[in-house]
Amino acid sequence: MTENSTWELPARIEPAEELPAFHRLWLGFMAARMGVGVVLLVLLGGLMLAGFTSVNGWQLALCGAYLLASVAVRMFARPAMPGRTFDPQWVSTIGIDLLAFSTLQFLQAASLNYAPLYALPVLTASVLGSFLLALGTAAGVTLLLLIDGWLQALLIGDHTGPLVQAGLSGGGYFAVAVLANQLSVRLAREELAARRSRSAIRTQAHVNEVVIETLTEGVLVVGADWQVHAANPAARQLLGWQAREAPASLALISRPGWKPLVALAQRTFADQTSHAAELALELTRGERLHVRVRTRLTPPQDAYADALCVMFLQDLREAEARLRTEKLAAMGRMSAAVAHEIRNPLAAIAQANSLLAEELSDAGQQQLTTMVRQNAQRLSRIVDEILNLARLQQPSTDWLELDLAVDLFAREWSEQNKPGERLRLSLASDAAWTAFDGEHLRRILVNLLDNALRYASPAPGAIVVATQMTGEQARLHVWSNGAPLDPGVQRHLFEPFFSSESRSSGLGLYICRELCDRHGATISYTRAPAPDGSGRDGNQFTIAFRTRATVLPGALPFATIRA
Repeated sequence: MTENSTWELPARIEPAEELPAFHRLWLGFMAARMGVGVVLLVLLGGLMLAGFTSVNGWQLALCGAYLLASVAVRMFARPAMPGRTFDPQWVSTIGIDLLAFSTLQFLQAASLNYAPLYALPVLTASVLGSFLLALGTAAGVTLLLLIDGWLQALLIGDHTGPLVQAGLSGGGYFAVAVLANQLSVRLAREELAARRSRSAIRTQAHVNEVVIETLTEGVLVVGADWQVHAANPAARQLLGWQAREAPASLALISRPGWKPLVALAQRTFADQTSHAAELALELTRGERLHVRVRTRLTPPQDAYADALCVMFLQDLREAEARLRTEKLAAMGRMSAAVAHEIRNPLAAIAQANSLLAEELSDAGQQQLTTMVRQNAQRLSRIVDEILNLARLQQPSTDWLELDLAVDLFAREWSEQNKPGERLRLSLASDAAWTAFDGEHLRRILVNLLDNALRYASPAPGAIVVATQMTGEQARLHVWSNGAPLDPGVQRHLFEPFFSSESRSSGLGLYICRELCDRHGATISYTRAPAPDGSGRDGNQFTIAFRTRATVLPGALPFATIRA
């Protein structure tokens, strides 16, 4: 079976396309005709050299002509399948055979009996021709034998012996013709059935390969000797298998980090039953992959084949991501109605709490109203995020001058959150124009800045917002000097409902990614030096935009559009 494919398996070995049985038989008979011609030429030539007076030059010439005709037919003719009508092609084979053998038989060259040679044209007609051609050839040979027997009877005066012998030989040729023809017909039917079966098997095998190649689930096929017989692209990617060697050249026990797979396969072979387990594989030092593995044992196809263990690998992270996606889909169907129902009483609670706070003077009671206000605000933010997620639709795209739009949004955020000297701007995208909706870009930048402010230190320049041009692509960086993120957190940053804090809804970065996807942009996270050139390491979120390096005709700066 068959990096893509493609399945990344050992190259599939297709058997060489075999010639049809009819073609192979035709080649065999043509080789037999040439062999007979060579034998006759050598035999008569030897007898002539030995001094036999009954052999002369024209007989050798006849044998030579027969040999040349046989070679010419073999070289230039093409086999014709038997049909309902007579094919003139048979004249160049059966006709020449009958003519040459009859001439030698009637003239009794070298006093030899050439009647057995008639078996060659009879078999040729029976195996390669139609039933009528087989019977016609057998009848022609019988007639020639009877004529030869009659001529011999005239010479020796005995009319019984030669004619009876000729009749029996002719009857034998009829029997040979019928039997050979029926066998050839049966062979043709069986070959056709075999070819159809092989074609169906190949088609099914190719379909199976395509299905396995496109599976998101990894598939490994392992033998009892731990050799990897097959591995689809998903399994290669999952196991970090970047080497170019074919699966058959790699043993499962050759990688120390795959020992849990070896143990599970060993249990499968020992118990002769299927197993399932969640395993932790160490791909590289410090990198562990948690997978769910199911095994199936294939029965041996024959006494000479061994059973194989098929292992289905599923990344638990992907399974968790799918679960979250399903959770999000279920949430989306009811989020709008529920959020509206929550929003109205929540607004009443917040308003009543504000009125109550104005009437209370006791410090303890004021603290309680503050707690109510903070939690009401938190609930309001969660409701807004869920509503915003439910309202995400295909946006209307504006062409924004990136530096101008980022400067405006960053300053508005700064006025509301008062980061002071903690925020620095480094805008250097050379007035690039980006295809993005203005309000959506504001939401993304505000979300990233809120996260940066939450984890950044109080030091000056702890948050840096920078733009730059990389080739023909504009990029926006939001960097903060917070602590490095755990690798387990990094893998799930942009997944819905994932958060490292219990007080967060886990939708902020997911909404950022969705908005970027809808505008043809990408967002990513990396641990990188500060974009202001200070050399400090920190957490950096980067957005890569679709851009135009020049101002569009008739386009206005974003500040003018907003005004």
